[in-house]
Amino acid sequence: MDKLINIISSLGSPRIMVIGDLMLDKYVWGEVRRISQEAPIPIINVSSEDIRPGGAGSVINNLQTLGARVFACGIIGDDVHGHNLISIFKGMNVDTAGIIIDKSRPTILKMRLMGHLQTAGRGVQQLLRVDYEKTHVISAEIEAQLNNYLNKTIQVCDIVLVSDMNKGLLSASFLKTIVTLCKKYKKIVIVDPKLANDYSCYEGFTAMSPNRQETELATGIKITDNDSLNRAGNKLASGLSLEYCIITIDRDGMFLYHKNGAGKVIPTVPRTVCDVTGAGDMVLSMFGMVVGSGYSFEEAAYLANIAAGIEVGKIGATPVGKGEILGELIGGGNQISGKIKDTEVLVGILNEHRKKHDKIVFTNGCFDILHVGHIEYLKFARKQGDLLVEGLNSDRSVKSLKGPSRPFVSETERAKMLAALEDVNYVVLFDELTPVNLITAVRPDVLVKGEDWKDAGVVGREFVESYGGKVVLAPFVEGVSTTNIISRIINRHNQTPPAKKTIDQTR
Repeated sequence: MDKLINIISSLGSPRIMVIGDLMLDKYVWGEVRRISQEAPIPIINVSSEDIRPGGAGSVINNLQTLGARVFACGIIGDDVHGHNLISIFKGMNVDTAGIIIDKSRPTILKMRLMGHLQTAGRGVQQLLRVDYEKTHVISAEIEAQLNNYLNKTIQVCDIVLVSDMNKGLLSASFLKTIVTLCKKYKKIVIVDPKLANDYSCYEGFTAMSPNRQETELATGIKITDNDSLNRAGNKLASGLSLEYCIITIDRDGMFLYHKNGAGKVIPTVPRTVCDVTGAGDMVLSMFGMVVGSGYSFEEAAYLANIAAGIEVGKIGATPVGKGEILGELIGGGNQISGKIKDTEVLVGILNEHRKKHDKIVFTNGCFDILHVGHIEYLKFARKQGDLLVEGLNSDRSVKSLKGPSRPFVSETERAKMLAALEDVNYVVLFDELTPVNLITAVRPDVLVKGEDWKDAGVVGREFVESYGGKVVLAPFVEGVSTTNIISRIINRHNQTPPAKKTIDQTR
């Protein structure tokens, strides 16, 4: 585990070329409160929309988030969606010289209608997907332009990734050109293949990453156990002259097969799956990032498995950052440790909650010696919204506030105890005397403090109320406090006569 932590911490900025089907994903968010009288379909009351790179664009987005220097190669239409995609990429500092305009087709757009089913008591559901696309094979003219770009650019890259979603870009001849150039310049090239029964077009790639269904279709082997995995991996690797075959097996994790006959299952950590969209893109991205940084396929497999596990806990194809992967490694996939986040990671997570229209509640405190007053306070806070973020004073912060003898319980222990509580969704440490900077980052819908702060003033009130948030004062539990508990312990200790020593104790 320490080795993986060191790897993810030391990843630099490899130069990675991504070749594949570029798309724009559009998400329409809203609430579903009733069924149409005209037809048996839900009515979405739209609250917001957002667009994200999809397809190979999702791989590009992942890599940029992880810190890679990305070179994009693909096609778009001469339309507003294509211009939006280019604009997004340029905002990421992605090299877009390899993106060619094909006037014979529109930019691929996948629009997803996401409804918050309030009456059903459920979270966000994908209700409908609408695709705008043409999938005819690229013309000889477009292919020539792409080939010219590749011939000039592949040689300066550390690794090449190919995302094939069968949309017409990756013709057999174009794939052959990619393999030929990669061999010429001694570049590793990994492909995430399309769903097909014939994979001969991928012959000569360094590695490929099919999922279970794609592997079964391409090999004719039903995957049920390790033996069938090994047979399928061998058939692909030997038949296509691959060095590695990476088979993603959904809930069972990942299978890495080497051409020498060595195969290994890397199990995944059990977790709640929100949306499998983008999991394959995340796997390809992590292999590109790790192998492109000079590490082995085996090391990449472990990290890719972790990253994909985090990805399926999000809505849509959403990038996973190094901080999230580090948190998973440090927490060991433990549910309690998984609630403890640093500020940067937490902000990204909360943004996803906002897209689901979850009401975010924030409170803070030292929680040095957890007691029933704290429990009641946190229960009250949690009831004010959909999830509760607990800002926890660090050890240094507690010392500054309460003196050099405090805290009695370390920040690590306090964080774990809070994370173990059902009412607490996330715990984040802060080092300052007040949580004002943390509140600004979290931007909660509801800020909760104890009513004992009524006269002193609630830190963050002005900021929260400035955007329509509200401040709620929690009732105070009389006679219960850390100070009172400490006093009772001291008094009882002083009143208790020293125990008489037994014969055994005096020896």
